[in-house]
Amino acid sequence: MAFFIFFTIVLGIYALGNYYVFIRGLQAIPPESMLRKHYIVWFWVLAGTYIAGRVLENIHLSYLSDVLVWTGSFWLGALLYFFLLVLLFDLIRLSNALLPWLPGFVTGNMAKVRFYAFAGSVAVVFLLMVAGFINARSPVVRHLELHINKPAGPLSEVNAVLISDIHLGTIIGNGYFSRLVDKAMALEPDIILLAGDILDEDLAPVIRQDIGKTLHQLRAPLGVFAVMGNHEHIGGHNAAQEYLERHGLQILRDTAVMVNESFWLAGRDDRDKQRFTGRSRKPLEEVLHEVDFSYPVLLMDHQPFYLEKAAALGVDLQVSGHTHHGQMWPLNYITRAMYTISHGYGNINGMHAYISNGTGTWGPPVRIGNRPEIVHLRLKFKQP
Repeated sequence: MAFFIFFTIVLGIYALGNYYVFIRGLQAIPPESMLRKHYIVWFWVLAGTYIAGRVLENIHLSYLSDVLVWTGSFWLGALLYFFLLVLLFDLIRLSNALLPWLPGFVTGNMAKVRFYAFAGSVAVVFLLMVAGFINARSPVVRHLELHINKPAGPLSEVNAVLISDIHLGTIIGNGYFSRLVDKAMALEPDIILLAGDILDEDLAPVIRQDIGKTLHQLRAPLGVFAVMGNHEHIGGHNAAQEYLERHGLQILRDTAVMVNESFWLAGRDDRDKQRFTGRSRKPLEEVLHEVDFSYPVLLMDHQPFYLEKAAALGVDLQVSGHTHHGQMWPLNYITRAMYTISHGYGNINGMHAYISNGTGTWGPPVRIGNRPEIVHLRLKFKQP
């Protein structure tokens, strides 16, 4: 029921946003123009493509479902910026109505001004989608050296690679993922950490593309470890775990393991587990119950909530993802308000924390205002 209510609210907001943009666009087109008929038809076709594509994808994967999902995903991104532009124009009109300030040649030719604003908005949003797509497919490697003031057995340092929020599926397929794997393996990692949302809900597109074969190419001497994200739970956590483990990943679900007799690595199940399964995850104290804190302690938790609690319990480094740092400006202002750290490095009461903005995308295959990333962590430990 909670799941149904959530998606009902999301669909309601989506419908209202589309209607607001549609009405303002229609008002900008002259009544006698043939463009109005094309606009009415194509606007609602585009607005319906994402929902139609996801429904069809669950019934039967096909070239048509792929086209609909891709088209609809771009429309989701375009809708955000159309909404912001229309809102900006309405605020200008409102301010002018309260205190006239627009010049006479504008107010005297409002029909032309509206149409030019409409055409200009379409051009601007189109260019944003193209640039945002290119940016989203151009990941960077971020390098960070961290010192942990504890000895780690025989190890003096560890070369770790952190990858988060790939969202493998119809939009993020084998082509882009293969390039990510090549970049990650070129860093010669000792250990690879996957901080959740490896899959984008449905397994069927992943299986069809045999992405598991590419997953198998992620290898490291100390292991390839992962935690579940909210999207693995949305698509079915048991099937997701079975597929990922079958293709070389060690999934940590509210467990902690000693790695190479050198350091502890703990992984939490996702915070949204209860929403999708009806069962809550273990408290962090219980996850860390058997951990020997004289060794370095690393924690993976997909969603970066409660960083202060992890620090208070003695965790030395927490890595997370989930935020995408908003993915598209200005949504980063929302994630900054929601999380202690929306993206990047922070020191929380002596605990190192790194929140990745992810390597893939959810919804629109577009990033504006931030770059997708692979994080290269050089962890240096205290010498005995």
